[in-house]
Amino acid sequence: MTPAPAPAHPPRQSLPRRAWALLRNTWRGLTSMRTALMLLFLLALAAIPGALLPQRSLNAQKVDKYIADRGTLGPWMDRLQLFDVFSSFWFTAIYALLFVSLVGCIVPRVFDHYKAWRTQPVKAPRNLTRLPHHYSTTVDGSAQDVIAEARKQLRGWRVVERDGLADGERTLSAEKGYVRELGNIVFHLALVALLVAIAAGKLFGYEGNVIVVADDGPGFCTTSTAAFDSFRAGRVNDGTGLTPLCVRVKDFRADYLSNGQAEMFTADISYQSGADLANDTWRDTTIQVNHPLRVSGDRVYLGGHGYAPTFTVTYPDGQTRTETTQWRPDDPTTFLSSGVMRFDPPGGMFGSEQERRKHQIAVEGLFAPTALLHGNLLTSSYPGLTDPAVAIDIYRGETGLDTGRAQSLFALDSEMIKQGRLAKEQRVNLRPGESATLSDGTKVTFDGAKEYASLQVSHDPAQGWVLASALTMMAGLLVSLLVKRRRIWLRAYPDSRGEDERRTVVEMGGLARTDQAGWGSEFDRLRTRLLDSDAPTARTDSTRE
Repeated sequence: MTPAPAPAHPPRQSLPRRAWALLRNTWRGLTSMRTALMLLFLLALAAIPGALLPQRSLNAQKVDKYIADRGTLGPWMDRLQLFDVFSSFWFTAIYALLFVSLVGCIVPRVFDHYKAWRTQPVKAPRNLTRLPHHYSTTVDGSAQDVIAEARKQLRGWRVVERDGLADGERTLSAEKGYVRELGNIVFHLALVALLVAIAAGKLFGYEGNVIVVADDGPGFCTTSTAAFDSFRAGRVNDGTGLTPLCVRVKDFRADYLSNGQAEMFTADISYQSGADLANDTWRDTTIQVNHPLRVSGDRVYLGGHGYAPTFTVTYPDGQTRTETTQWRPDDPTTFLSSGVMRFDPPGGMFGSEQERRKHQIAVEGLFAPTALLHGNLLTSSYPGLTDPAVAIDIYRGETGLDTGRAQSLFALDSEMIKQGRLAKEQRVNLRPGESATLSDGTKVTFDGAKEYASLQVSHDPAQGWVLASALTMMAGLLVSLLVKRRRIWLRAYPDSRGEDERRTVVEMGGLARTDQAGWGSEFDRLRTRLLDSDAPTARTDSTRE
């Protein structure tokens, strides 16, 4: 017996065809609704580190401290861009894939919905009794008159009349709720528009933070990025072409609860923009947390506040130097703050630059808005400026102002102290008006403190589109949730069983295109309105929803 020949292997596809099949299957998988939902969930999951960890765009100093406190883990977290989540490569990749997936899902659905919109309602099924809702009755009049009268009652429905299979039979097909799918499509299109608007804002916008002492001083102007303490430009924005704006803070008020918790921050400011800059006209307004100043397409937010102590150094020859510098709040509850001040002697006091550098004065320590002393240890009991005091170390020597190296605003250069180039002269607690005198007769006086406001200037050219997209999303979502898609059919034909030839049998069937509670009661209302009959010969079947 001859063995059966082995089945022939299917011809192997060429390399280009296999590559095309791989691309096609990848595109189909990426543009499926399941993939879009997974990417949306993954995007929300990826945003969690941005909410839990300090972000460099909001507070670079806090990020640096967070990394320094975690010697091994901190640098690895920084390499993974966990402190720049929303501009990281992995967050951007998820964002881009979600955008592509949504576009690939929505575009075919738009064309499908357009075709469905232009398609007439389907013909009446042969057996209406198989539908979830069915009703049958006999009425007076011809089949054509019954169908015509029912059509008048179906305003807002898409209605088509057709001739039946039997002589004298007429059918009516009606459908309503096309807007439901339209609302769904509008929701997804608005979601894509929202993603585009947010991306455009990140590309073309900018954000700068600056601390301004609330003493009606010169304030700041957005002449360049150097006017800000920190500045973050968009991907295609190099920091030039900033919106001209000048702001100065006249007064700052912080409202606290009895337990010291902040209730509201309020700042009275003056600003110039547009033609006011040329006319030197200042306009007054008040800003609060989440109530920014909106002018010339920019928003000026009030982010927070702190205290800026004022010290005066009086040199032996009578010359003085006075500085007011912000200190960093170390305790957000009591606003116990720390910071540094550096004073350069006036010119001509010493014979050489080297000698002058050796007599620079530095003040480093703590500031308490409401002082509470435990022996010589200073702390603060309340965040309000009710009883200020400082606990400071006074240094003399080279503060590092002339080294060319970057200096911390809140701490002295430890290397200068280790090398002995900056020596501690005194440690003292002072209240406003009190002084400490050094060995050469130099006097350091604590004059008091002023409040400062932390302002953020944000420019987002797409913020209007973001708002419009969000509102459109809500409108589309409401339409897709509230509108019901349903179909009804009527079949009318002469009653061959009755003696009266003018009697007509009418069958009515209904079908909800989606699972909707209450469709049975709506079907009953439609039945009453269209047929207006509760005759005992009527037969109804609405046992299935």
